[in-house]
Amino acid sequence: MSFGQNSPETLLFVGSYTDGKKDDGIHVFSLEADGSLTEQYKQSDLVNSSFLTVSPNGKYLYSVTESKMEKDGSVSAFKIDSVSGKLTFLNKQTTNGRNPVHLNINDNGKYIVSGNYSDAVVNIYECATDGSLKPSSQVIEFSGSSILSPSQDVAHAHSTGFSPDGNYLYVMDLGTDKIHAFKFNQENSTKLEAFGDGTYTATPGSGPRHFAFHPNGKYGYCINELSGTVTSFAYKQGILKPIANDFSYAEKRENYHGADIHVSPDGRFLYASNRGENTLAIFAIDKSSGSLKLVGHESTFGDHPRSFVIDPSGKFLVVANQMSGNLVTYKRNMETGKLTKLPNEIQLKAPASLKMRKYTTH
Repeated sequence: MSFGQNSPETLLFVGSYTDGKKDDGIHVFSLEADGSLTEQYKQSDLVNSSFLTVSPNGKYLYSVTESKMEKDGSVSAFKIDSVSGKLTFLNKQTTNGRNPVHLNINDNGKYIVSGNYSDAVVNIYECATDGSLKPSSQVIEFSGSSILSPSQDVAHAHSTGFSPDGNYLYVMDLGTDKIHAFKFNQENSTKLEAFGDGTYTATPGSGPRHFAFHPNGKYGYCINELSGTVTSFAYKQGILKPIANDFSYAEKRENYHGADIHVSPDGRFLYASNRGENTLAIFAIDKSSGSLKLVGHESTFGDHPRSFVIDPSGKFLVVANQMSGNLVTYKRNMETGKLTKLPNEIQLKAPASLKMRKYTTH
């Protein structure tokens, strides 16, 4: 496959669960001008490549591998051919815990952080100049519990996020209802140091899962898996100051399974995925205060929307329904934030993580 000369192209990378055995773990699609998806490449011989991230320069893809297994998992590095969509395996490094579920990369692309769920461990890795990963240079373990059993019997480091200024790292601990804060200094031998003043304790039973900062760097938003809510924050110099908790589901339920959260590129809208109810919540963001106002809900037309992504132009949104195995694409109304489903769906086994990157070929 060859993109047109000097034409901008957007690639969609899809990480999947593979039932614990080697299979097609990563698929690469091109996003066409009409919002349809065309498969370009698939990476075989991967086990449970369930979360992905792309380097800031777009040259490298990183994936957790061997997640949800009885042994410690790993993080794998790949080189991206932006013309063909092909991935070339570079290397992998082990994590210090079972079930790595999240990866985060800092703005200069030099450091990757993994979060492990079953064993609440965070690893930090330095990326070599060729995109490969050096062994983990720092390991941080978490402990504790909260009120909801069994989900909060022990700590669970579900995700991590660098602050907009790059000076802090936050760890969403679903098991203890905490967002742990660390100072990040890549010049120090110990890159991460605990920053107690920045650690936030959520309402018991919330289960912080994923976090998204606003493009203006002033606000942040956490989706709480167990309470069906989104917590909005004002951010300044490493401190997260809570603004409000907003209910994400359309209806009250006995159990909640909030999953993914993203802010539109223009900063006007926030979206959150609600498993079980299988909806996307749409919120308008007040740019002067960071507060949220519910716009409505849209069906995900599938079961278990674990991940979704907004394309860099903001025109389209793609959701991955893990249990029903389908990718659904919507056109976004840029003025209202509302979503209109497009007709073409992609069938995939257990899609679990979506990332997009826009390229310009020469």
